[in-house]
Amino acid sequence: MTPVPAPSGHLFRRYALYFAILVSASLLLSGSIQLYVSYRENRAALVALQQETATAAAARIQNYLSEIEIHVGWTTLPHDDPTALQQRRADYLRLLRQAPAVTEARLIGGDGREQLRVSRLGLDAVDSGADFSRDPSFTEARIGRTYFGPVYFRQDTEPYMTLSVASGGHDSSVTAVDINLTFVWDVVSRIRIGDTGYAYVVDETGQLVSHPEISLVLQKLNLSTLPQVSAVLAPPVSNRKYTLSEGTDTRGRPVVAAAAAIPTLGWTVFVEKPHTEALAPVYSSVWRTGMLLMVGLVLSVAAAVLLARQIVTPIRALQAGATRLGAGALDHRIEIATGDELEALARQFNHMASQLEASYAHLEQRIEERTRELELASTAKSRFLAAASHDLRQPMHALGLFVARLRETVHAPEARRTVDQIDASVRALDQLLDALLDMSRLDAGVLKPRLEDFQIQPLLARMQTEFLPAAQAKGLRLSVIPSRLVVRSDPVLLERILMNLMSNAVRYTSRGGIVVGVRRREGHARLEIWDSGPGIPVEKQQAIFQEFYQLGNPERDRSKGLGLGLAIVKRLSQLLKHPLDLTSSPGRGSRFSIDLPPGEASRVTSPPRLRKPPGDLSGAFVVVVEDERLVREGMQDLLTQWGCQVVTAGSAMEAAARLAEHDRMPDLIISDYRLRDGETGIQAISRLQGAYPVSIPALLISGDTAPERLREARESGLRLLHKPVPPARLRAMLAALLAGNDRDSAAAS
Repeated sequence: MTPVPAPSGHLFRRYALYFAILVSASLLLSGSIQLYVSYRENRAALVALQQETATAAAARIQNYLSEIEIHVGWTTLPHDDPTALQQRRADYLRLLRQAPAVTEARLIGGDGREQLRVSRLGLDAVDSGADFSRDPSFTEARIGRTYFGPVYFRQDTEPYMTLSVASGGHDSSVTAVDINLTFVWDVVSRIRIGDTGYAYVVDETGQLVSHPEISLVLQKLNLSTLPQVSAVLAPPVSNRKYTLSEGTDTRGRPVVAAAAAIPTLGWTVFVEKPHTEALAPVYSSVWRTGMLLMVGLVLSVAAAVLLARQIVTPIRALQAGATRLGAGALDHRIEIATGDELEALARQFNHMASQLEASYAHLEQRIEERTRELELASTAKSRFLAAASHDLRQPMHALGLFVARLRETVHAPEARRTVDQIDASVRALDQLLDALLDMSRLDAGVLKPRLEDFQIQPLLARMQTEFLPAAQAKGLRLSVIPSRLVVRSDPVLLERILMNLMSNAVRYTSRGGIVVGVRRREGHARLEIWDSGPGIPVEKQQAIFQEFYQLGNPERDRSKGLGLGLAIVKRLSQLLKHPLDLTSSPGRGSRFSIDLPPGEASRVTSPPRLRKPPGDLSGAFVVVVEDERLVREGMQDLLTQWGCQVVTAGSAMEAAARLAEHDRMPDLIISDYRLRDGETGIQAISRLQGAYPVSIPALLISGDTAPERLREARESGLRLLHKPVPPARLRAMLAALLAGNDRDSAAAS
């Protein structure tokens, strides 16, 4: 169905534009006013908060010094008894305990001479006679007010000030104390202004009195050059009320400052915040308002567009509904509630969709039924193949044993050729059954890859040795390019993939040659097999990976294969998670490639090698449990020929009875998997092993390829060989089990 273009004429654009301009202008005007008001309100709140903090800090310092003044005032009360001087000394000691900031207290008589000194830093003195008659601490206090002296430094290490109060008695004496202003620093340092703000105190000349960084105070730093300090210290200085001002700190960084005076001392408390922190709430408010304004503008434009499109919305709904119904979404319904002809048209569309949906539902039900029938047929096929494979492998296994026995007893050339022909036929049938077994294993999920790092070159060399004679017999060139790459994979399964691909390449290539190599490619190794065969059409490149599918073999000639090799390659590559790729065209050959993950050369170990079958197994006592008579007789003849003492039986009970006639424990148990009366080889081996105090090596032999049977055999932990078993493989397994070499037995398996 050709989509109908959405209507977008001049009327739609004009009304959308007019509405957007109207709403946007209103939002811009109201937003601008809101931004201005928000900025003023936030800045006013910041002014009040900063000023309140400075005033509170000044009050705390004032209160702190007022407390000291009160303590000093208590020491000036008159004493009329003869021990007044001693009593005054006790008062001064009490003062030093109550006011830790006071380091020294002096009693100055009415004549200006020092009568008593009590100090934390030095020795106390009585009637030292030191003259203070011209010192401001004496003269200012005598005129009836508390004297607060200027800041000075004792030994250039700590800031001090002098406080003096006149006595209330008739002797007109004065008590003067020295106050360590580091205690004022403790008060200032505890003042918290935001995250990085701070407070400090300067005197009436701009001299730094207290600062959170005490080192600045000890440097006798004068801050009168700072803009905010010079503005505050400019006359008149009485009755100061300071507002928020811009300034800089001692490092030249911009700050927002507020100040408050301490009238009795002539000091000023400054509260400062870095400019970015102080005005952050204002900027944040402006930013939020601006963002809301932008959102409002976007929404206004969107609303204008939506309003303008009310004209075309029902038509577009019909267009979209028709498109979805045409694409197969028959459950879709068109919802239009305009109350006019368009709504009636939508109902007609929905009625048509309902009828089509009912027809398709019936068709889908038929398809599901056919799919279930196909699944049941596939399951029955798998079971049939497993049963047929088992029934075929039993006589095949016996035939292989008899052929091996016959080969060693026949010496006439004509008879040996006949034996060789029989053996070749057995091997051909064995290959077909092995392919079926591989498919059963992959379907059952019993194959578990064992990944390891290994060099690819030995595998390539084996491929060259294996397929070079067949290639030369057909007049083909076989080139295997050496490689030093290390890959990570399962070497056994990867070898099976490569053998199947090489076998296909040799089988279907009639002229030219075959090239095998590995190259580095974007972080991985790519294994490639090139051939100059007939090529594969694009439409059939997926079908060749299906079971029993072959190109160019309509007569089903078994010499051209069974049609399972590439199916096994596909499933093994998926199991190993190695991407498989095919590039081919008719008349130009094919290229199969497999991407392999790289390995680490440091982790490469020598692969286990199967030892050659030993030449002498004489003396081994072997029990064979097999319900097929021919197989039982063939096993007995072959094992006897190898020098073994053999006991055969059709079941575990029969084997136990025959073993009771011997006074010797068996060295090895061999059992078929499927026995009579529903007994399994796993059960038979377990029963026979349980009759002896030590573990006896055991081996399962089975022709059953059903997935559940293969899974049970693997879970039992017993070694398993599949019928028909080549005599050489059987002999290697017996030697490994009797020697207790689990690795060799695994390789033979």
